[in-house]
Amino acid sequence: MYVRFSLRGKVMAAVAATFVASAASVAAPVHATDSSELSAIRAEVARHHDETVKRLQDWIAQPAIAAEDRGYPAGAEYMAKLARDAGFQQVSIVNTEGKPGVFATLDAGAAKTVGLYFMYDVKQFDPAEWTSPPLEARLVDKAGLGKVLIGRGAVNQKGPEAAFLAALHAIRAAGGKSPVNLVLVAEGEEEIGSPHIGQIVQRPEVQAALAKTVGVFMPSAMQGIDGVVTVNLGSKGVVELELVSSGEKWGRGPGKDIHSSLKAMVDSPNWHLVKALDTLVSDDGNTITVDGYPKPLPLSESERRMIAVASQRRSEAQAKQQLGVQRWIDDLPWQQANERLESQPTINIEGLVGGYTGVGGKTVLPHRAVAKIDMRLVPGMTRDDAVAALKTHLAKRGFGDIEVNVSGGYDPTSTAPDTPLIQAQIATLKKAGIDPLLWPRNAGSYPGYVFTGAPLKLAAGHFGLGHGSGAHGPDEYYLIESTNPKLQGIDGATMSFVEYLYELAN
Repeated sequence: MYVRFSLRGKVMAAVAATFVASAASVAAPVHATDSSELSAIRAEVARHHDETVKRLQDWIAQPAIAAEDRGYPAGAEYMAKLARDAGFQQVSIVNTEGKPGVFATLDAGAAKTVGLYFMYDVKQFDPAEWTSPPLEARLVDKAGLGKVLIGRGAVNQKGPEAAFLAALHAIRAAGGKSPVNLVLVAEGEEEIGSPHIGQIVQRPEVQAALAKTVGVFMPSAMQGIDGVVTVNLGSKGVVELELVSSGEKWGRGPGKDIHSSLKAMVDSPNWHLVKALDTLVSDDGNTITVDGYPKPLPLSESERRMIAVASQRRSEAQAKQQLGVQRWIDDLPWQQANERLESQPTINIEGLVGGYTGVGGKTVLPHRAVAKIDMRLVPGMTRDDAVAALKTHLAKRGFGDIEVNVSGGYDPTSTAPDTPLIQAQIATLKKAGIDPLLWPRNAGSYPGYVFTGAPLKLAAGHFGLGHGSGAHGPDEYYLIESTNPKLQGIDGATMSFVEYLYELAN
């Protein structure tokens, strides 16, 4: 029989085996007993700690930024190499009309198969905003946490993904096989709304492989700074777009930037855009007022109970401090603010660009203005319906000339808590001595709809111990060596993936 079955049997005989943080971490073990096989894997995790960190550093040094057309096709080729090195036997780069994806399979001869979703792209960055160069992936000491790695993509998502790959390396180094077969789908456009993810997942060979899985998960760092672990049952959908007002399209205002003194007799595309934006939301900017906009489904009673429990265990003061926020919308109390977070769609202005934005003044009347917009969607809403309503609304309100350029987006996702994928997460965490919170959906977004929607209709989620923060901002970090007993470093995160794979196998 395969070594896999020997490992599985003894894992089940030792359900209290420990997650161990990195060799330099002081995070306490969270299982009471151990098995010889898990001890062997754990020893390999510790032995290869430096190699794991170096693999992550090298990956961060190889950025792929879709918005800037930077790092392609090298990013996909590097992702494919990482998959091959981790033991995936079949690895192929999948070309799309945008950036390439990667499709890979690992056949361990196991009875069950699990899907993986990776993103190898990262957000843009301004090095001037960082305390260390964002592609150097330096290790620095962070008060209250330990040694962290600072770099673009550190926690979103290369750190957790590198920890998962390290789990596969450790299992193999210990003489074992993965307890489940794996199907990997990786894309390089998540940070621009995954406009071509369907061209990867909808390929017949990818669909056939995914159809055999019990579900798909994305490696994540689930531990908040207070150690609380949250199991998300879905994510909001998103639409990313630009609204463009120009004198050329409008037929009013200048066709090029002109002297601002002429505003007395020439219309302004900038003001035209501002007035259009003002029609999209209420006076306080917090309620969507787009005519015919799709209506969200109300929270269920079970979702309200989840939010109530989570609101009692999560610290409002800590959340405000971490976000730099003094008040919630409408001065809502903590639980009601969380209910709003989970239940409400949003229209957010990411940025406004029009005319001169350099040092000092430049008295011009600009001919073009752009608003970068993201629209978050909740169950009951679809990307297509939201975009259609926006276009109809603008035309009806006298702004039909404003261009609506959609760059990406997708529908929200939902997964039932009783699915094997989620139940295995809960069981793994409880065996680790962790009482996880259930949460209706992540307020952020990822393209899980390609897995949860037709025709696959799979369970989908996120999993992984470990901690990080700063996604999309400066000084993004991932915890490598923890000095905080509530948090796991990269080795502890790696072992959490080992444990999860064995739980999924059962």
